[in-house]
Amino acid sequence: MEHSRGEGSCGWQLCQRVFRKSGDRFCDENTRHSISNAETILRLLVVEDDPDLNRQLTTALTDAGYVVDRAFDGEEGHFLGDSEPYDAVVLDIGLPKMDGISVLEAWRRNKRVMPVLILTARDRWSDKVQGFDAGADDYVAKPFHLEEVLARIRALLRRTAGHAQSELTCGPVSLDTRTGRVSVSGNPIKMTSHEYRLLAYLMHHTGRVVSRTELVEHLYDQDFDRDSNTIEVFVGRIRKKLDVDIIQTVRGLGYLLTPPTEAQ
Repeated sequence: MEHSRGEGSCGWQLCQRVFRKSGDRFCDENTRHSISNAETILRLLVVEDDPDLNRQLTTALTDAGYVVDRAFDGEEGHFLGDSEPYDAVVLDIGLPKMDGISVLEAWRRNKRVMPVLILTARDRWSDKVQGFDAGADDYVAKPFHLEEVLARIRALLRRTAGHAQSELTCGPVSLDTRTGRVSVSGNPIKMTSHEYRLLAYLMHHTGRVVSRTELVEHLYDQDFDRDSNTIEVFVGRIRKKLDVDIIQTVRGLGYLLTPPTEAQ
């Protein structure tokens, strides 16, 4: 398994547009600027045996702001999907060691409910039916445009969180998962990538207590220092920037995002 946050360009010959463009990437945690043209940052898994396609998918998703782990065969993909809390999975059907359909069926038997987008070179209707019956949430046939994969991932994540639109709101705070913009009462707020990750996750789970452990598991890779106070630091920064009382600390449990009228 490899975790990717690195740099790279979209050189896959089937992708007719270069996805990575100047200004489309998130800053690092020490660089402040308005986040634009980026998606909600959550943790994804890419399972694809073709090295080039795996790399291009990982690069596009990483450049879009997601934290991405990747696997190159069915056994490794099955293990990761069964043991890590991914928010969504991009899964190829034609995998070595364990085919994608078997991987997906095993996940569903084990009550793994993360949304899964299947990729395959097969374009027969029977293969699509087999994928959906195994538990797939969406389907893309090769060749495809990376922009379509990204759009479908956004849609899957919105539906999973119960949101039909790309813009999430909590009181006067708005977060657009398509453009990556955050605003309070229409006024844009500058955030670092890590601050945006945390706020986006909380806004996807408005009204539910989210533990610090859950935030760490979904927003960072396996090398993140889970004993650090980074989450608390970012929450403090977000509160200061928003200047709206929507993030409540539930002592001993985590954080709760509620509109100001409900929080008071």
